[in-house]
Amino acid sequence: MTNQNVKVEIITIGDEILIGQIVDTNSAWMATELNKAGFEVAQITSVHDNAKHIIEALDLAQNRADIILFTGGIGPTNDDITKQTLCAYFNTKLVFDPSVLENIELLFANRPNFAMNDLTRAQAMVPENCTLIQNAVGTAPITWFEKNGKVIVSMPGVPSEMKRAMSMEIIPRLQNKFTTAVILHKTVQVYGFTESALAIKISDWENNLPENILLAYLPNLSIVKLRLSGISENMVELEFIMNQQIDLLSQLLGNTIIAFEDIPLEQLIANKLIEKNLKIATAESCTGGNIAHQFTSLAGSSAFFEGSVVAYSNSVKENLLQVSSIDLEENGAVSQIIVEQMAQGVRKLLKVDVSLAISGIAGPTGGTNEKPVGTVWISACSKESIISKEYRFGKQRNENILRASQAALLLLKEII
Repeated sequence: MTNQNVKVEIITIGDEILIGQIVDTNSAWMATELNKAGFEVAQITSVHDNAKHIIEALDLAQNRADIILFTGGIGPTNDDITKQTLCAYFNTKLVFDPSVLENIELLFANRPNFAMNDLTRAQAMVPENCTLIQNAVGTAPITWFEKNGKVIVSMPGVPSEMKRAMSMEIIPRLQNKFTTAVILHKTVQVYGFTESALAIKISDWENNLPENILLAYLPNLSIVKLRLSGISENMVELEFIMNQQIDLLSQLLGNTIIAFEDIPLEQLIANKLIEKNLKIATAESCTGGNIAHQFTSLAGSSAFFEGSVVAYSNSVKENLLQVSSIDLEENGAVSQIIVEQMAQGVRKLLKVDVSLAISGIAGPTGGTNEKPVGTVWISACSKESIISKEYRFGKQRNENILRASQAALLLLKEII
């Protein structure tokens, strides 16, 4: 079958998703991988473990998608009804398949703590008229149906089982069946604009984008990501046109662009530190170690991150970071002179090349007329220089911590 714009609908089945007991990470992962393979995810739907809901979702999906991918509801227990529902939908019945039982027995042979029981054995009952795909890492087989030119696939909801099936079986089979267009995404990260102000700034450029390139605005605190999505039959040509558009955008926005890729800010900073062979340490008050957490969440962070002092109290600022008690008394902890002493103190204490310090009033209490909630001072320090800035964020504590962390990383970018 040839189709230049092949649409996919993902349907996740499970009451646990709809009551908020678990987060549906399967759909996000599947959408990413399908997009890479040239398939457009038209819709993501979640339904209860209910036959009527599943059939309604399937009917609707076939009106808007070429491929329908189910996850969940094919386990061995009574609440897993997807298999029986699909049998009813495709006017077929469950039959015993010895190859599934053999696959399960092989899996259990390598898992001495697991024993076969009647419910597990029942996994070998499969719809008679489907194409069967064995589950390499679990007991529930994958079933593939075709009807009126549409493909309907039912997979386990267990993430490891679904991912293995998608990567090794489903996507390769879909690519053999469908000819898809090239879909390409490029992301530009911009700092210093609200979403609306940025839209006004680049309106002429946006209005002149080629028809096959769409623009999306993805705001995140002080950063707006501009995602360009292009579709074409020719990858080389599409890449060239999109790069041309990004060059024009660069001329408009200059150094307000902080990255030409969809990369977390902490990873961007980490890459620069590693590239320049620099070590960093942080001294954090109002962010409570959040910046250190962002860095240490990255694989390989020991290559650039030395450590952190969470100097929440004034005594820690004085005793560990050598902050002046007189300056604390005269200026308060949220001030330029204090945050600069914190940055210099942690750089010397942990013997690093660059340091970052932050002190502020996260809220919701503690503000004054002179220094309201959301007031934050940040300082970045190297052997050669020190830069400091005051920020005024909002009144929401958690948001202030996130905004302050982001602002600190951006200030750090200026000094490295």
